[in-house]
Amino acid sequence: MELQRKRQIVRPTGPPDGGYGWFIVLSTFLVFGLTFGVIKSFGVFFVEIHHYFATTVTASSWITSIAVATLHFGAPIGSALSAYFSHRCVVIVGGLLSSIGMVAGSCAQDLIQLYITVGFLTGFGYALTWTPTVTMLGWYFEKRRPVANALASTGECILTFILTPSFQFLVDQFSWRGAMLILGALQLNLCLCGALLRPLDGEVPAKELAAKGKDLELETLSQTCTRKTSANRPGPKQNSELLKNKIIRYVDYTLIANGRFMVYSMFGVFAALGFFAPSLFLVPYARSKGVEEYQAASLMSISSALDLSGRLIFGWVANLRLVKTIHQLFVSVILLAVILLLCPLAATFTHLALFSASYGLVFGATVAIHITVLAEVVGVEKLGSALGFFMLIRSSGGLLGPPLAGIFIDEMNDYGVGFLMAGVALIVSALFLLLLHQMNKKGQDKRKDSAMENESRKVDI
Repeated sequence: MELQRKRQIVRPTGPPDGGYGWFIVLSTFLVFGLTFGVIKSFGVFFVEIHHYFATTVTASSWITSIAVATLHFGAPIGSALSAYFSHRCVVIVGGLLSSIGMVAGSCAQDLIQLYITVGFLTGFGYALTWTPTVTMLGWYFEKRRPVANALASTGECILTFILTPSFQFLVDQFSWRGAMLILGALQLNLCLCGALLRPLDGEVPAKELAAKGKDLELETLSQTCTRKTSANRPGPKQNSELLKNKIIRYVDYTLIANGRFMVYSMFGVFAALGFFAPSLFLVPYARSKGVEEYQAASLMSISSALDLSGRLIFGWVANLRLVKTIHQLFVSVILLAVILLLCPLAATFTHLALFSASYGLVFGATVAIHITVLAEVVGVEKLGSALGFFMLIRSSGGLLGPPLAGIFIDEMNDYGVGFLMAGVALIVSALFLLLLHQMNKKGQDKRKDSAMENESRKVDI
């Protein structure tokens, strides 16, 4: 136990809810914009690549799907590497990989090369930037965590608002290859985001801790083994315990046995099926209805502007604690599903603009609090590992969402079918939130019963 206390990395403590934390908010703001904002704006490239290679919707949609899935699948790796080295170093490396992937993708000669460069390489770079940055944000804020998460996530909205028409302009001026090359240069700003991640007092990377504490560990281990065994080297139980502690320090695999966490992760899987398909297919859907290309691109800007409002307003509401965040999340997911199911009724630019505004507002309300709910499920001490595992499990939804929608679109020859699929997936995800609420309620009832039993025992004594 003495060895475990000396080797354990405790959650950092520092100036809460202010100070340098606002620079972490700025860094996370840019990371959201240069990762998920770029993914949401990729619909402009999707149309051009689809026509350039004369391929199916399903085949073209795999580019975004692989990037999203790799982002999610690589999240535990980003979490583990940031615990071993440092959050700053991992994010800087992730920014370099993201830039290299986009630059290489601008020279791709077929879809397979785009899958590898823009899909896998850039997606993995996003994984190394997003998870450590969001984890650091959770460490810097406690009372204002919902507001901090909401403010940081608005980077996705604001940069989507700016990037979508900008990408359309760049594509018209330089073709999709030139626009992707410029985007690769823009991705280098992720390295700047990493440079802003100053560790809190008390945060020691595991690599440095291991180097500094090697002699202390050997001495303590020898004392422990001398007391417990007659041998001068650690026994099998001690070796097993050391290995377990090292693994948990980087990736807390015990979360898999947490029923509430796994239920919330299943919510994430089905939510991912519905989250990413609309942003990819909204611009092509508008173009298929005869909407002019710049008007079609402006739909994503409208959605992003209302998305920004939704995150700020409902993040502030969550911070007031007027209702439970899980209740707020459930209502927003149901509303989002209804809006998506109504999308195929939109046939003009005015109707599509109304859909985009409604979708953006409710989507912002959903995204603003889903990380806050995760922190409530597992506790902030395990947020880093929980984010990694949550993104890993959710990766299946992000990978399959756009291609599944693409299959239906190819079969029905109608982009509206993709929105129907996304709406149904969100309704299923809401059912898992109901299950999580029931599990929370049962846990609270058990704690109340145990507390009453303890009180009655004290009275009897």
